[in-house]
Amino acid sequence: MTTSKQGIASQRKEASPAVLVLEDGRVFRGRAYGAVGETFGEAVFSTGMTGYQETLTDPSYDRQIVVATAPQIGNTGWNDEDDESSRIWVSGYVVRDPARIPSNWRARRSLDDELVAQGIVGISGIDTRALTRHLRERGSMRSGIFSGASLATDAELVERVLAQPPMKGASLYEEVATKEAYVVPAVGEKKFTVAAIDLGIKGMTPHRMAERGIEVHVLPATASVEDVYAVAPDGVFFSNGPGDPATAEGPVALMTAVLERRTPLFGICFGNQILGRALGFGTYKLKYGHRGINQPVQDRTTGKVEVTAHNHGFAVDAPLDKVSDTPFGRVEVSHVCLNDDVVEGLQLLDQPGFSVQYHPEAAAGPHDAAYLFDRFTSLMNTVLLEGQRA
Repeated sequence: MTTSKQGIASQRKEASPAVLVLEDGRVFRGRAYGAVGETFGEAVFSTGMTGYQETLTDPSYDRQIVVATAPQIGNTGWNDEDDESSRIWVSGYVVRDPARIPSNWRARRSLDDELVAQGIVGISGIDTRALTRHLRERGSMRSGIFSGASLATDAELVERVLAQPPMKGASLYEEVATKEAYVVPAVGEKKFTVAAIDLGIKGMTPHRMAERGIEVHVLPATASVEDVYAVAPDGVFFSNGPGDPATAEGPVALMTAVLERRTPLFGICFGNQILGRALGFGTYKLKYGHRGINQPVQDRTTGKVEVTAHNHGFAVDAPLDKVSDTPFGRVEVSHVCLNDDVVEGLQLLDQPGFSVQYHPEAAAGPHDAAYLFDRFTSLMNTVLLEGQRA
């Protein structure tokens, strides 16, 4: 699609009014961006300056209205290679200054065009810095974006927002997960087989494993323990995903079964929270969460500080200052966020398994944590060699 600069400027000038309404009554007025209509979700902010396409297509953002803190969004347009799933999952998008003209050699269309095509209601032209400060002070909250025929009085719009369910207590992982199992073949020589439980998996995750010679069997969130071991896995992986981990009884039961069999396991994000629950720890909702690609995390096993990609609003409640005894042996907190001391990883000390709260696949960067896939490979190799010796 080609559009003149004058035509794009005209479209922006003629964009219909839009409002963002928060559950506490705060209202931000701007212009419609993307589709026109109404949408609801939890308002959260993401601090990444790049990688908006990966963010928008990350299933972990299901039922969330994402606020981009970077002032200008859309410069690189939209391509057909960087999607992390088959669709955009955010329920709405909030930007300050949309790029008028995308400029990237891989761009096939503008971000605005893609939002319209997929029916994603957004808003532009608001003070996203003020909005971010508000969410940091008050916490992530229910919200709605309204434009076109959906506009009404502020009081009426606040009522519509308050009628929506909160994120706490929301069970969302099944609605974003695959319904049918599929296989991502190993790149080059096959070394291991992994059963990956899809709780909202990003496309780059099995790809990172495949690069290391792993054949990945991606299974639905409802997979049974029999389904998992039918593929004769050398390891089991639990993916990222949306919603409240306190609702994930099925995945916790499956994780418990994997722990009982002492199969090497690796979990990220939602998978870290599922491991925490299976070990007997609680989970809790963060005030405004961690979202973006610039979060500092320390690997306590090495002392190294990594810049990491995050998207989570819940965390594991595990002690930072001691090794914990669990039904599956000793466990320690292996990674911690340096901004707020949130648990960012768990390490099993008496059997093969670990997890992290962030995203080592990080398609849009950074790649500081890519070594975790190598750590998983080494874990499976160690167990395999021990089995051969036995």
